[in-house]
Amino acid sequence: MAADYLQSLFSLEGQVAVVTGGTGALGSAMARALGRAGARLGILGRSRDRAEALAAELRAEGALALPLTADVLERSTMEAARDALQERWGRIDILVNAAGGNLPKATVSDRQPFFTLERASLETVVDLNLLGTLLPCQVFGAVMAEVGHGCIVNVSSMAAGRALTRVVGYGAAKAAVEQLTRWLAVELAQRYGGDVRVNAIAPGFFVGEQNRGLLLNDDGSLTERGRTIIEHTPAGRFGEPGELAATLLWLCSPGAAFVNGVVVPVDGGFSAFSGV
Repeated sequence: MAADYLQSLFSLEGQVAVVTGGTGALGSAMARALGRAGARLGILGRSRDRAEALAAELRAEGALALPLTADVLERSTMEAARDALQERWGRIDILVNAAGGNLPKATVSDRQPFFTLERASLETVVDLNLLGTLLPCQVFGAVMAEVGHGCIVNVSSMAAGRALTRVVGYGAAKAAVEQLTRWLAVELAQRYGGDVRVNAIAPGFFVGEQNRGLLLNDDGSLTERGRTIIEHTPAGRFGEPGELAATLLWLCSPGAAFVNGVVVPVDGGFSAFSGV
């Protein structure tokens, strides 16, 4: 009885999901979670080789996974990915927007003060994080709107809700992603029905390819910034990518049918801690 009840709440069997940025550290962990929960999965990334490798890994575990090459800032490539998914499985139920990132030239430092940051670099970061979330919502969300059913999960950041030093462009873009999440939740539910939902996850600090040098020294010890983060994280450590899985699966599942327009922190208590 318990197993049947949990299955009714959280199973994604028969659902079709697509993960943008699906080959990154967090995106690949989210893709694995969806595939292992029974969803048929489109893994979208700019690297065909990495998408194929992850798809092969999941297929070896018994999941159904399709590698898709696309750029979240190039609408035509996403439309091709959308069409490939619909041709293969006939539907799209879940979109996870995990594509994003930062650039050194859009980050404040002692050698690069705020007043000299390059506009081009700031625009690149804002485009990647904000438009790279908005455009997939248009392309894949239109399929959900047409049938009146679907779930979009965006990825925010600790930099969205409070001012983190240095990451000005990234923080501004992620704050916009949170507002986009709330706006879309209202718009899509009112216009297309309450079974079209939009929520977001705000990860705490996880070590990935882009931030490793900011958090860890070459010998694996903490940098000064890494130490500051750990001191302000009650859990006393960085997160592991797989620790996003349960929150993601909940937001995508029937058990969250009345959850819409929220941003859920998965941060080891960072956002709750005052520093005192």
